[in-house]
Amino acid sequence: MAVGSLALVVLVAAASRAQDGASSPAAGGPRSEVVDAARLLGDLEALSADEMQGRRTGTEGGAKARAYIVEAFRRRGVQAFGGGYLEPFAFEHRGQTYQANNVVGFVAGKSKGGRCLVVSAHYDHLGVVNGETYNGADDNASGVAALLALAEYFAQRRPAHTIVFAAFDAEELGLRGSQQFVAAPPVALSEIAADVNLDMVSHNDRNELYAAGAHASPFLKPYLDRVAARASVRLIEGHDDPKLGHDDWTMQSDQGAFYKAGVPFVYFGVEDHKDYHKPSDKFASINQAFFVRATETVLSTVRLLDKNLDKLPPRAATEKAGAEKQ
Repeated sequence: MAVGSLALVVLVAAASRAQDGASSPAAGGPRSEVVDAARLLGDLEALSADEMQGRRTGTEGGAKARAYIVEAFRRRGVQAFGGGYLEPFAFEHRGQTYQANNVVGFVAGKSKGGRCLVVSAHYDHLGVVNGETYNGADDNASGVAALLALAEYFAQRRPAHTIVFAAFDAEELGLRGSQQFVAAPPVALSEIAADVNLDMVSHNDRNELYAAGAHASPFLKPYLDRVAARASVRLIEGHDDPKLGHDDWTMQSDQGAFYKAGVPFVYFGVEDHKDYHKPSDKFASINQAFFVRATETVLSTVRLLDKNLDKLPPRAATEKAGAEKQ
């Protein structure tokens, strides 16, 4: 969808505010030694602002959010694949045709060729429902803001392996963006060692962040254990055992598309809270200090996986489990 001039003014101004805020964190606000806490919070606030109209797929608000992410990628040194950052696709849902776009870029690793990581988060939400805006601060402006923080970190500190950053559209309409990505990835699927997916990482009063994925890919557990041992949040491994029934999160967000394709995943998220899928999921409702700590924890995981990526089993050794669950 084309973004009008007014939308461009709004998103560029918002992006500039987030950038400028990096040098002047709010008095008493959370700080970090490894990520720009003010910019992280600024991105979340901008993406969940009323101007984004709840970021529903195929709407003006969704287009504004998408353009914001494109501008953030450009500013922070994320490279585009050959055709640019946008990967358009169309799909049918309940009798309606949607035009959607993933936003995808990468930070090149020091090694030439070889395997890569994907860091993903969906940027769409529910939009405006019965006249009320569902801002989706935690779901999932938080995941996208954290993704942007990681993109900036690795653009400034080149990783050992290439990291693909993917902001998916239409997760709320059935994981459509991630399914499209897996069906037509910008790199060979066999080269993707793992997906690190972020969905709802800013709202928890108990300082608890969950990491799912090691049940399907046990070789990930030692790395998650190492991160958990030194994390400033309580990192809990779980919500990934099919025997749990409704508590199994494997297919509950975009990591599900990777899992079905045989790609290992780590999914970071919090348990549902009182504001989940409600108009009250606003910037004012998140836990700012927790969000900063959660982002630091995700960054620690990606750094550790990047360092040890060549030790992870090849896709052929993990895809069978996913295929059996399709």
